[in-house]
Amino acid sequence: MDDHQHAEQRVCYRCLVAGRVQGVFFRASAREQAMRLGVTGYAKNLPDGRVEVLVCGEAHAVTQLRDWLRSGPSAARVTGVACEPLDYASHADFVID
Repeated sequence: MDDHQHAEQRVCYRCLVAGRVQGVFFRASAREQAMRLGVTGYAKNLPDGRVEVLVCGEAHAVTQLRDWLRSGPSAARVTGVACEPLDYASHADFVID
């Protein structure tokens, strides 16, 4: 096998998180998780009360953050998470918009 076959696949997902996810440190907690996992992207509040999360990185780390989104921080009450795959794009960091 060559190095390309050993390299982890890099992916991006855009997730919309519904429930009580604004005003409960959801974005800051998502950033902490992202930094721990080594993924990039952003978390931002939407006018309809949801949080949009873009997460890009190695597939296993992205999956871990997507799994975390289903519960979020302790004060959050997540009622739904909808994720769609996007073309991979490199980001410098994980930011809160």
